[in-house]
Amino acid sequence: MNEDRVRNMKQHIVGVVGTFFEKQFPERSGEWSKSFEEEYTSLVEKYGRENSSEVEGMRNLIVSFKPALSYVLEPCEEYDILMTMVQSMLKAPWEGAHRRMTKPATPSKGPVMPGSDQSINVEFYCVVCEQVIDVPHEKKMEILNSEEEVQLPVHCDQPVKIRISRKQKKVMVEETKEDTPIEPIELLMGYLPADNIEYLKVTSVGIDIGSSTSHLIFSRLTLKRETSLFNMTNRFNLVNREILYEGSIIFTPLLDRLNIDVDAVVHFCKEEYKKAGMTPEMVETGAVIVTGETAKKKNAEEIVNRLSSESGKFVSAAAGPNLESLLSAMGSGIVEQSLSSQKTLLHVDIGGGTSNLAIVSRGQVLGTSCINVGGRLLGIDENFLIWRIDGPTQFLMNELGMSYKIGDTIPEKDARTIAREYAKTLIEVMQGPARSRVAKELMMTADLDFSRPIDAYSFSGGVAELFFGSDEAFDDIGLMLAQEIRSLIETIGLTVVEPKNKIRATVIGAGAFSLSVSGSTTFFDKEIDLPVMNVPVLPVNLGDDEFTPDRLVEEIGKSFTTFDMVEGEDMVALYFRDLIVSRIYIGDEWLTPFAKAIEKALPTSVYKKKLIILIFGYDLAKRLGLAIRDGTSIKNNILVLDELQLEAGDWIDIGAPLKSTQSFPVTVKSLVFNQNKVYS
Repeated sequence: MNEDRVRNMKQHIVGVVGTFFEKQFPERSGEWSKSFEEEYTSLVEKYGRENSSEVEGMRNLIVSFKPALSYVLEPCEEYDILMTMVQSMLKAPWEGAHRRMTKPATPSKGPVMPGSDQSINVEFYCVVCEQVIDVPHEKKMEILNSEEEVQLPVHCDQPVKIRISRKQKKVMVEETKEDTPIEPIELLMGYLPADNIEYLKVTSVGIDIGSSTSHLIFSRLTLKRETSLFNMTNRFNLVNREILYEGSIIFTPLLDRLNIDVDAVVHFCKEEYKKAGMTPEMVETGAVIVTGETAKKKNAEEIVNRLSSESGKFVSAAAGPNLESLLSAMGSGIVEQSLSSQKTLLHVDIGGGTSNLAIVSRGQVLGTSCINVGGRLLGIDENFLIWRIDGPTQFLMNELGMSYKIGDTIPEKDARTIAREYAKTLIEVMQGPARSRVAKELMMTADLDFSRPIDAYSFSGGVAELFFGSDEAFDDIGLMLAQEIRSLIETIGLTVVEPKNKIRATVIGAGAFSLSVSGSTTFFDKEIDLPVMNVPVLPVNLGDDEFTPDRLVEEIGKSFTTFDMVEGEDMVALYFRDLIVSRIYIGDEWLTPFAKAIEKALPTSVYKKKLIILIFGYDLAKRLGLAIRDGTSIKNNILVLDELQLEAGDWIDIGAPLKSTQSFPVTVKSLVFNQNKVYS
């Protein structure tokens, strides 16, 4: 009987989903219905077991529904309608299964004669405090037997209510205790319905000017405002990213070995906009990033600033090896793979000038680093004539006793030797800290933290295309490098997983993953000129110590000193990660002293009416902003944001609020240009 109920409910759910798809998505209903049923059945069977109770079976149907639906349908309005519909449909069977587990083992038979049912209980209930009130038996009988209206007892200044219920009997139970609480179906399903779910769709661009190639993509980002089970602030969350257009890939145009051909890059981007049917006015957010050796060119900063200013409403300029590592890991899809597999992966994006490493685990990027290993560091044509030698290769040649220069013809054996040394060095830092002289010299950042074991490795970037099977040659050592890396990987026996995106990983990361969104309860003056670009983040260390106004003033001063910033001269964002701890002030009483301490700590900014930016890691902005406005002389030059995760060394761009909301788009980035290393 239990199995029949669960089986019938599962088929009913499958039927409801199929009918919904037919009405809402007629063109894809057949395909989606089949995929959903297969995935739902697979999940239910995976977590089920023989001879399970009805409660266990129903629980399995509930927890399996959301991942099965997400397998075929991305978050959207229809997704929420269907989730709410099925959740409502499952609620009664879920509670019914629990009731049946606690029913009497031998149900009563035959009619109940009037007056013979002793299981009826009369209670007097207070609607204010929600408690059953003790009423003397005589008073209770008087109220129940009187033919005239009798005044009911009063509790909490309100007449009590009469509630009739059936007495609970001791019963035989099946596999559970009588007092086992019913788990909320919202928690099991991981979904909390909302009456008015609001979505925003934002068009984003990602532009990557790399050592070897340049390209761009357009994405549609879907943001959803929701009250979840674990976040009650109604902030907008990024729930879906859709690639609208993948542009052509060109070799990055250079005027000479030190300068990018800015006009050629700008012309290329304008042509790509036309092909995609886009105009800068249609683009609401995004990022332009220069990567690898290109970031070292003299005019690297000029090109990203020009492209960002001409590409859309809020397009950020970014550069930096650790940022590249983060974006490539996100854009490759390997972060999502680590979440679904629940494994720790080391991802390497191998481009023309650098290899960007990131350790990702269960959907989180744990650490990043970068090393000068890439396919374009030595340029050779089909006849092995050298046309390009970058600094890392010049260093490597010296280490190997080679003395080639541009215009020479290098033997294939020596070119492969250089590629092999690069491959050995990369594998070395993929398995632990740099130890050899070559690895230490080629590292651009600090080593990765290998305290967590690595389960598998993945590769993206142009060289990864060659690693996974392409045999194209691009007038450099890229193909040789890919072959040498694969040979070493196979010899060592490392496990490799293939990511979804390879050569386009970084540009997808820039366009689809660079955006953060603040909480929706922010505080700002509408006269502030947005966007605000290139703002350094200054963490203020209050920690878990007791808050006092004097200590806040002191810590803000320390932050300016630590980061070589001048209060009142440099625009900064003061960042407070931790909750404010106060045992002196009750409730929100600390807000006004905090506001006055901000005013005291920033005297020059207040006097000059410079923009003051405060950012918190948790929901606070609106309340504090009001306290500052009402309790200090700071009135119009204040911007308070919250629910952002930042770090020391971050730079941020802050755009205008998203459409008609109070949520601000924020790009967290780095700005590292012209870091040419002098090799020993």
